Amino acid sequence: MQDKTQLGSVSAEVSNGVATITFFHPAHNSLPGNLLGQLAAAITAAGKDESVKVVILQSQGERTFCAGASFDELLSIKDFDTGKRFFMGFANVINAMRECPKLIIGRVQGKAVGGGVGLCAATDYCIATKWASVKLSELAIGIGPFVVGPAVERKMGKSAMAHLAINASEWKTAQWAQEKGLFNEVFDSTEQMDAYVAHLANKLAVSNPEAMYQLKQVFWEGTENWPKLLEDRAAISGKLVLSEFTIQAIEQFKQKAE
Repeated sequence: MQDKTQLGSVSAEVSNGVATITFFHPAHNSLPGNLLGQLAAAITAAGKDESVKVVILQSQGERTFCAGASFDELLSIKDFDTGKRFFMGFANVINAMRECPKLIIGRVQGKAVGGGVGLCAATDYCIATKWASVKLSELAIGIGPFVVGPAVERKMGKSAMAHLAINASEWKTAQWAQEKGLFNEVFDSTEQMDAYVAHLANKLAVSNPEAMYQLKQVFWEGTENWPKLLEDRAAISGKLVLSEFTIQAIEQFKQKAE
């Protein structure tokens, strides 16, 4: 049987000062640990590349932007260290986005779930289609959005984050997400979204790099403790994922998804 956690890809292309980082997984663009590691590395590399002025983060496909954690990998976790290490994958991506000296534009063509919402929240400017509904489903499978929570709270406020975290089974529309500050722009079609992503990226690519760098430092003020905070949150999730409640809940969710 094929190991689904080893599937998928992360690619990066640079053109005219714009680095486009694209991730893909056949299971609705979910993110197993190996892809999370590649994604963090690609973001860090783009930040260090002097030819890069701005970064676009996107996924392949027409429907789901990111389904969050890989159910197969969650079910394979049998001890605390492995569990914490998996959730540190999301922590490392968020911290890579936070520490990247370049502004990051998110391109969100469809639904974002769990860690996918965290990716949206960690971008500096997020552009979506009207199909980009959001859901923090972690509590529904016995965990909680502990690792992505700080990024979501920073972007949307604690009230909206709590709304998503508590009502873990219900989708909220892209319009709602825009009203709460997660999305900056929402378009009726993928074509309109892509045109705007290109327009903004090209404008930023010829803007003052030092000014953009200093702006990013201002935007992320107060997050200097996140390496320790997100590690502590990963430990909470790493413990919860071992519970019988969580294992059974993930099994049920996986069966529905297949």
